[in-house]
Amino acid sequence: MSSHGGSTASAFKQPRAVWAVAFACVVSFMGIGLVDPILASLRDKLHASPAQVELLFTSYLVVTAVAMLVTGWVSSRIGAKRTLIAGLVLIVIFAAAAGASGGIGGIVGFRAGWGLGNALFIATSLAVIVSSATGGFAGAIILYETALGVGIAMGPLLGGALGNVSWRAPFFGVSVLMAIALAATVFLLPKTPAPARKERITEPIKALRHRALATTSVVGLLYNWGFFTLLGYSPFLMGISSPIKLGLVFCGWGILVAIFAIFGAPWLKARFGTARTLYGNFVLMGADLAVIAIWPDNHKAVIVAVIVAGIFCGVNNTLVTTAVMSVAPVERPVASATYGFVRFIGGGLAPYVAGRLVEHYNANLPFAIAAGSVVLAAVVLSTVHRALTSADRGEIAQPEVDDLDRVEREDEVQVGAAFGNES
Repeated sequence: MSSHGGSTASAFKQPRAVWAVAFACVVSFMGIGLVDPILASLRDKLHASPAQVELLFTSYLVVTAVAMLVTGWVSSRIGAKRTLIAGLVLIVIFAAAAGASGGIGGIVGFRAGWGLGNALFIATSLAVIVSSATGGFAGAIILYETALGVGIAMGPLLGGALGNVSWRAPFFGVSVLMAIALAATVFLLPKTPAPARKERITEPIKALRHRALATTSVVGLLYNWGFFTLLGYSPFLMGISSPIKLGLVFCGWGILVAIFAIFGAPWLKARFGTARTLYGNFVLMGADLAVIAIWPDNHKAVIVAVIVAGIFCGVNNTLVTTAVMSVAPVERPVASATYGFVRFIGGGLAPYVAGRLVEHYNANLPFAIAAGSVVLAAVVLSTVHRALTSADRGEIAQPEVDDLDRVEREDEVQVGAAFGNES
C-alpha cells in the first residue's frame, strides 16, 4: 500500500510544462461531455431529431478516430509541440464556429473539424506526458486519467451553466478555455527534441497484426460502445429540461470517474491484477446499463444508474489504457494511435445508432446492446489474460526503434519471397 500511495503522490509532482499539457487535456476532455446538458435544448430550439443531435458525438469521434491514424506521422515530422499547438488552434477555431452556427448541420460539421484538432492533441499529449512526467509510466497514466476525469466532470457542469444562458455559450466557452491552454502550451512547454525517426503513415494499421494490441483495441471499442451510448442518449431519458440540472447529474458521474480513475483503479489493480479487475468491472457496468435497458422510463432509475456508472468508467478508463500500452509490442505513440482509432470508431457510432434504434423500436434496445457489448468486452479480454498477467509483472518491454525497423525489413523480405514463389 505504501508503494501505491507513493506512486500516486509522485504523479502530481510535475514540471510546469507537464501541468500546461495536463491543463489543456482537462479542457479538451471537457468537450466530450460539454454537449450533454444542452442536447435537449438543441433538439427543441433547432427542431432536430434525437438521432440528428447524436451526430454531434458521431462527427466529432469518428473524425477523431480516423485522424488518429496520421497523428504519429505528423508529430514525427513537425515535432510534438507543434502538433499540440496545431491541434489546439483547430479546436479554438471550430469550437467558436460551432457556437456561431445557425443550424444543427453546421454544428455537426464544425464538430468534425473539432475532432480533427482533438485527435492531433489527444494522441500527442499522452505521448508528451508519458515522456516528460516524473513518477514513471504508471504515474503518467494516473496524471493523464486525472485530467480526463476532471475534464469529464467539469465539462457537463460548464455546459449546463453556460447552456442556461444560451445553447451557443458552451461552444464559445470551450474556445476561450482552449485559447488559454494554447497560450500555456506555447510559453510553458519547451521545444521538444526532434523525433528519433519519421513514423510511417501505415504503422498504426500494421500494428493491428499484433494480437495483443488488436484484442485490447477491440475491448476498447466494445467498452466505448457502452460508454458513449450512456453519455450520448441517457440525457433524453432523465425527464430533465434544465441544462444546469443535467449538468449536475453528469458532474456527479464525472466526479466518480475521476476518483476511481485516480485512486480506485490503482488500488484494485494492486489487489486483484489488471485482468480480474476488468472482468468484474465490465460485468458490473453491463448490469448497470441493463438497469437503464429495463427501466428507461423511470427517470430516477436512469439518473442513479448514470451516476453510479462513473465508478466503472473511471476504473475502465485507467486500466484499459494501461493494459493497451503495456501489452502492445510497438512504440507507445503508435499503440496510442492504433487504440484511439479502433475505440473511437465504437464511441462515434454508438450514440447515433442509439438514436436510430429508439426512433424505430424503443429505448430499451440500445441500452440492452450497450450492456451486452460491455460484457462481451470481458470475454474478449480473457483471450489475452496471460499477456496482461505478464505485463502486471513487468515482463513485457516496449521494442526499440531498431527492432521495429528489423521487423519491417523481415516483413518486406517475406512478402517479396511470397510473390516470388507465386510467380
